[in-house]
Amino acid sequence: MEGYKREFIKFLESAGVLKFGDFTAKSGRKIPYFINAGDIKTGDQIAKLGEFYAKAYFEKVGNKRTVLYGPAYKGISIAVSSSIALSKEGLDVPFFFNRKEAKDHGEGGVFVGYVPKAGEEVVIVEDVITAGTAIRESMAILSSLEDVKVAATFVMVDRKEKGKTDKSAMAEVEEEFGFPVYSVVDVYDIIEYLEEDEANAENVTRIKNYLAINGAKA
Repeated sequence: MEGYKREFIKFLESAGVLKFGDFTAKSGRKIPYFINAGDIKTGDQIAKLGEFYAKAYFEKVGNKRTVLYGPAYKGISIAVSSSIALSKEGLDVPFFFNRKEAKDHGEGGVFVGYVPKAGEEVVIVEDVITAGTAIRESMAILSSLEDVKVAATFVMVDRKEKGKTDKSAMAEVEEEFGFPVYSVVDVYDIIEYLEEDEANAENVTRIKNYLAINGAKA
């Protein structure tokens, strides 16, 4: 495994973002591990997370200027921290996020921050994709922006789970909307990381059993 992947998984675990147990995903599935950006609670942690997203951005998108969109609520801090990390590397990109309910006073509207103009490209930054539900919700919200194209989505972890078909949720999103979905690590990287310590044997078994049922076939 590449060094930065191990570093990222270790960071997620130490920050309490990666947990093991019994959880229910947004898709309704019962899952043996959980990735929750909402558990990042300090300035140092969110700054570090933004640096990982920035690294992935430069690797996949390069120095191209886009607009970062962070879906409320967890995506908000990711968009802010990623834009700061990118700016420190010389790429100043605007960001915006949505309100859960449209505001009917003041500046109004559903968006906060920079509102993309026609012809501009948006990059969605999320914590994870399980069944693609959250991305489809984001696409519905972004559809109100005229002539704005979503260029890519970045997430922390590819869970490698099937979506509505036997294909992975990320592959389905790519096919449905026509943009790539990138992740810093995937669940098999997490398994490899856990297998380095025998104390994690039970969690490894539970994750593998879960993937045997819900894992993508392609």
